[in-house]
Amino acid sequence: MNKFSDESVYSFIEYLQIERNYSEYTIDFYKKDIEQFSLFMNAQGIRSFSDVEYFDARLYVTELYHQKLARASASRKISCLRSFYKFLLREGLVKENPFSLIIQPKSGIKIPSFFYEKEMDLLFEACMESTPLSIRNLALIELLYATGTRVSECAKIQLKDIDFDFSTILVKGKGRKERYVPFGSFANEALQKYIQHGARKELLNGLEDHQFLFVNSRGGPLTERGIRHILKTVIESASLTGKIHPHMIRHSFATHLLNNGADMRTVQELLGHAHLSSTQVYTHVTKEHLRKTYMNHHPRA
Repeated sequence: MNKFSDESVYSFIEYLQIERNYSEYTIDFYKKDIEQFSLFMNAQGIRSFSDVEYFDARLYVTELYHQKLARASASRKISCLRSFYKFLLREGLVKENPFSLIIQPKSGIKIPSFFYEKEMDLLFEACMESTPLSIRNLALIELLYATGTRVSECAKIQLKDIDFDFSTILVKGKGRKERYVPFGSFANEALQKYIQHGARKELLNGLEDHQFLFVNSRGGPLTERGIRHILKTVIESASLTGKIHPHMIRHSFATHLLNNGADMRTVQELLGHAHLSSTQVYTHVTKEHLRKTYMNHHPRA
């Protein structure tokens, strides 16, 4: 890949960070997708992004299908490259977008995985030690479950964003959008214990206070990667089995609200979804709950 290509990718990543305010986690995916496409270009003898034509884009998509990728993964890669070329076109670095006419594969509805309430209790119990790290971990998981925030949003929370009098927190979401989310008594108590009773101060270990809510073991702000590592460790400690990922706590937040009677619009606002369709995927989870309730309580079931 030549210097022109390297500078193009650097400019695009800078655009995602500054103008689009994408999370580090999302940007990593974009980098990997463009890097994979660059390897394809090298194999085809294509020297520059500006030399890619529609036929090349079609050939690349065919290769993705041959790799037997999930439809969602293939769709993401195509979307990434379409956005990349749209940026290059805007900057006058290419004359056309070879991915503009590529049709993305339709994805089937993916049912979100979530923890049952008893499984959430196991996660909380796994953080019941009195060490500063355990107190922090409990506050972290309680807050994630109480608010449904994304890991990327949680990493940005500062002390000034929390209002204990009204039990609300200011969450800075995607695209610089902000929303206020309430949290309950369990999260309130866990946060108070973490902040007021010395655990956070002890983790700072004499360093200057940076004002971020969650602190790592070295006294610095807890990053997205750090939060994911903590969640993975706690999940393993709770001896939960199956395919588990940190985003399941956010899924659990939404599913449990709907199961207990919350309306869709409220859950949409709490999650920070721009479109109701993003929230409606949780109805496929709650339908099973409704069916069981019906079978257990209807006299003619």
